[in-house]
Amino acid sequence: MDMARENIKSRDKIIDLLYDNALYVIIGIMLLVIIVMEPSFVRLSNFTTILTQSATKIIYACGVAGIIVLGGTDLTLGREVGLAAVVAASLLQAVDYSQRVFTPEQVPALPLILPVLLVAVLLALISGIHGFIVAHWGVAPFIASLGIQLISYGACLQYFNQVCNSNPLSGFDKFYSRFCQGTVKIGGLSLSYLMFYALIVVALMWIVWNRTTLGKNMFAIGGNKEAAKVCGVNVKKTMILIYIIAGVLYAFGGVLEAGRTGSANSTMGADYAMDAIAACVVGGVSMKGGTGTLPGVVIGVIIFQIISYGLIYVGVSPDLQYVVKGLIIVVAVVLDNRKTMRKAD
Repeated sequence: MDMARENIKSRDKIIDLLYDNALYVIIGIMLLVIIVMEPSFVRLSNFTTILTQSATKIIYACGVAGIIVLGGTDLTLGREVGLAAVVAASLLQAVDYSQRVFTPEQVPALPLILPVLLVAVLLALISGIHGFIVAHWGVAPFIASLGIQLISYGACLQYFNQVCNSNPLSGFDKFYSRFCQGTVKIGGLSLSYLMFYALIVVALMWIVWNRTTLGKNMFAIGGNKEAAKVCGVNVKKTMILIYIIAGVLYAFGGVLEAGRTGSANSTMGADYAMDAIAACVVGGVSMKGGTGTLPGVVIGVIIFQIISYGLIYVGVSPDLQYVVKGLIIVVAVVLDNRKTMRKAD
């Protein structure tokens, strides 16, 4: 009997281990297939490119991760990033650029900080309203984010079509381009400035999550909202602040993304929300709320970007890339639900 019990326990442990790491095994197999198909994928230059592309995604993933920890979700991310990118880009074009949206008399050369602050305040306001709707009126986060997403996209389209005359925005100020596209050489590596901005944001958000009352309250609400209320947590205020922080990070990420790519238009950010949410789940942020770490978010973003870059590298069509990303999201959420159910049992 004792031997049978030990065998059952060992089997259960193995099953738990497989469930806990199944997603990483699947992703590992995918990477192995990519490497077998294109051995040249394993190059240092490719890895630095992946890190550069991951940098802005890490910034706004840190924002949406806080909302997920609260037990919510935020589909507005991509459209808010696009709105921030378009508004900031229109104000940061070079004075001598022939297709400048505003004449030098209308908008002279601005220091970078001013457009950044402008879009940060704009998105903080939008996200604050979003948080208010969820916290005070009890609207389901998914439904609220659908509405705010449409409002943000509509505002972006209106600005892009009416103010920018539907012209893609480019010809940026040299300082802005250098700020977003600059690199620093360390040894034989050429590292993008964006990586360092992402590290600073992660460090600041780690302090917020782990060393402040706001962060502790965030996890408490995600774990059990009613229990948090009983313990004296101001649930509504905490939720609104987390949404506002997310909006500010979306704004900063949008400004950097426009500068990194050298252009901006109304379609920018269309798929960013799903990628960021998927990366958070891959990185261990539970969709049920109350669980997650920032190092996990960073790892999740990088893993997801490696897969995306790898699929492009081996010539997988964009259509199939959506299928693969969708499968990763579904598997990640299913495994997350199973973990939650096992803990409840």
